[in-house]
Amino acid sequence: MNYGKNGLKEQIRSASAKSGRKRTRAAVIIFKILLAGVLSLFVIAVSTGAGMFRGILKNAPDLNTLDMSPDASATIIYDADGKEMQTLVMAGSNRQPVEYSEIPQNLINAFVAIEDSRFWTHNGVDVKGMTRAVFSGLTTGDFDQGASTITQQLIKNVAFNGGAEKSFGSKIKRKIQEQYLAIQLEKTMDKKIILQNYLNTINLGANTLGVEAASERYFGKSVSELNLSECAVIAAITQNPTRYNPITNPDENVKRRNIVLEDMFEQGYITQEELRAAETDDVYVLIQEVDAAKSNESSVYSYFVDETIVQALSDLQEKAGYSETEARNLLYSGGLKIYTTQDSDLQKIVDEEISDPSNYSSAIQYSFSYRLSITHKDGSTDNYSEANIKSYLREKNGAAVKLIFDTEDEIRQYVQEFRSTVVSPEDMVQGERLDITLQPQGSCVLMEQDTGYVKAISGGRGEKTTSLSLNRATDSLRQPGSTFKVLTAFAPALDSSGATLGTVYYDSPYTLGDKTFSNWWQSGYVGYANIRDGITYSMNIVALKTMMNTVTPQLGYQYALDFGITSLVESEKNIDTGEISTDIGPSLCLGGITHGVSNLELTSAYAAVANKGVYTKPVYYTKILDSNGKILVDNEPETHTVIKESTAWLLTNAMEDVCETSYLYGRTDIRSSAPQAKVEGLPTAGKSGTTTASNDVWFVGYTPYYTLGLWQGYDENSPMSTGEDVKYMWHKIMSRACEELPEKSFPDMPGNIEQVSICRKSGKLAVPGICDQDPAGDMTYTEYFAKGTAPTEVCDHHVKVTVCSLSGSLATEFCPDSLKQTKIYRVLTGDASGITDDSAYLLPDALKNSSCYIHTGHAFPFMNGENETDNSLLDPGNGLDGTTPESSESNIGPPGVLNSTLGN
Repeated sequence: MNYGKNGLKEQIRSASAKSGRKRTRAAVIIFKILLAGVLSLFVIAVSTGAGMFRGILKNAPDLNTLDMSPDASATIIYDADGKEMQTLVMAGSNRQPVEYSEIPQNLINAFVAIEDSRFWTHNGVDVKGMTRAVFSGLTTGDFDQGASTITQQLIKNVAFNGGAEKSFGSKIKRKIQEQYLAIQLEKTMDKKIILQNYLNTINLGANTLGVEAASERYFGKSVSELNLSECAVIAAITQNPTRYNPITNPDENVKRRNIVLEDMFEQGYITQEELRAAETDDVYVLIQEVDAAKSNESSVYSYFVDETIVQALSDLQEKAGYSETEARNLLYSGGLKIYTTQDSDLQKIVDEEISDPSNYSSAIQYSFSYRLSITHKDGSTDNYSEANIKSYLREKNGAAVKLIFDTEDEIRQYVQEFRSTVVSPEDMVQGERLDITLQPQGSCVLMEQDTGYVKAISGGRGEKTTSLSLNRATDSLRQPGSTFKVLTAFAPALDSSGATLGTVYYDSPYTLGDKTFSNWWQSGYVGYANIRDGITYSMNIVALKTMMNTVTPQLGYQYALDFGITSLVESEKNIDTGEISTDIGPSLCLGGITHGVSNLELTSAYAAVANKGVYTKPVYYTKILDSNGKILVDNEPETHTVIKESTAWLLTNAMEDVCETSYLYGRTDIRSSAPQAKVEGLPTAGKSGTTTASNDVWFVGYTPYYTLGLWQGYDENSPMSTGEDVKYMWHKIMSRACEELPEKSFPDMPGNIEQVSICRKSGKLAVPGICDQDPAGDMTYTEYFAKGTAPTEVCDHHVKVTVCSLSGSLATEFCPDSLKQTKIYRVLTGDASGITDDSAYLLPDALKNSSCYIHTGHAFPFMNGENETDNSLLDPGNGLDGTTPESSESNIGPPGVLNSTLGN
């Protein structure tokens, strides 16, 4: 073995070489192992990733179950001319979808240019845009920069609630599913429809969803009317609705708008000139003006909208079959279109007149409602209202008080006084509310009688501060006074009880049970008066006797029901007193009823008379359409016949007299009840009503075009200073409502109406030479009758007698013709009694029982005792021996609720 120097070196080199070869082989082996491991991990990762990817796609929402059209859309209410009145919304539902054809091309181009420039060419996913977004994410950490196409954004809004994930992993998962669904969607849906749905869905700030709502909110006009600059403003918002809100951040929006315009120019959508013009268009002045105007607009629903909502909710359940919850959700977020019957011009007239202080003689006063809830230190709770304040003031003043005050400050003072007596420093106030209301109040309903359409409505005077609040036209029940005479006494009397406008009753003191009734004028009685007089001069006694002697309270009650009055009481027990109340009684015809009646129902009842006797349930809207334009409710009018056409015509003819100036038999204190209401140039008919102490004052009437019901009064029943204001106010509203309309007459007289000359004191055929020679004047007149109802008997309420002027007694055959005088007297029949205007003209009792004692045919007439009455000198057929109808006193029955009301 060579151990020399060179040998040793060789040995070392040889050993090193062998060692290096071993290390190289080891390294190769290790590398191969590592490579195999990496490859295995890669395969595993790819497999796992693929599995996860498949799982993500598998769990993606089912495209077939997704409705890409916007849901939860605003409901729009329109007036009779198709003008938008009100938008009904709940959170997230104020969209107003529009069709693609209604969207301006500039707005389409603006969104495409700024949001998805390759929208028209990609398949739902923009690979270039996604690559750019990934690179931006790797360099900046922001992975949400321009990665989504318009199709993806639509899917994000519809399927993923806008993409509000909290974790990065959830966001990646949503992105993968979003892209997958976008590709699938574009295989089945036209890009125009995708863009339409996207523009109807997006959030555009200021609580607006979709471009139509945004256009209305920012520019006060429909999206179809936007110009280029305005289109760019809206497109600029979508990236960040708060930052780019053009109302609150106009400076930020203008920068973004100009970027939108530049992109549109670079992509060839607009020219250089259009770009410069749009950039210099200061649309932000208009935006601020519109915002100021909308800020002044009340979000409180009008009384008409309130009632439309009530009716629509009811009909969606009863006619369309929805549950209450479904109907409410549909109404406020279903994108419905409701077409109402409101005439906005007529509504403006009503609102102006109801609010005009000159239409109320009573001084402006105020009432209030109050709610206070407090929790005491010991945990107990007490609740207080205005009733507690009333008790407090009664104890303080030592007398009863009414919660009516001359100023608002006075109310606040008393509320604060009371509050200090019940709230201690240790108490916690849980809730407190004070509402002050202008008094006296009013309500109005204006209807078109031919259709039943409600054209205008007012539920109160003063500012309306809350939606769905008290509506005095529909919710408040008030005593109707003499307006009920027509509906419950005179209409059934003419229609089915054999009476006519000429049928007479004796107006005299009248007592039923323990109640004595009188007329509104309070001074004397007129004697015989007919139903026409009872209507024209609002005669309480005539109405009562018509009800009790001809109609019966039960029949009058049934007619009221047929006229659409739903608030009447057949029998009701008072829980506190145990007393039984009923509206089936004599006071029904005077409007003294248990609960009262609403203006709406009273007006619609009179509209039935105006409509030839056909009642139409009041109509607030004609149809409800769903978001696709399908009719959900076709609101066909509900009608039924209440009275014959002839009856309606006769009542209208008599109520025309109400609106003409006349006096009853020359009495200056008994005038027709409402000549103030007469509309110049148009026939006018109606009836007034004033309750005891003038707590409620009414006029309900009609022209050939409209029926109008008007009420005035205090909410808590204080007396009005006069009952005349309501008639003048009715005249002003109806005159303005009809001033642009052509002349028109009431419906033509039916063919079964005839005219007959009768005596107004008997209601029977007039006797020439007798009825026209009444000592107070001619008592004959021509009356209208339904054929078959005109009288056939001659007057029996006048008598013609021949009197000897020398003795003053009935003339005998022996009295010289030169001393004989013919006189006409009135006579009473049946149970007529009492001192009345007729009393001065009655046949004296002395004439009934004595003949002339001077001319007897005997030489000494005073000695033979002959002084018998020669009845042959009384004109035959004069009624002295005539029969009278049996008294119907036995039909009176129990007096019931004698809640009498006087009224004209």
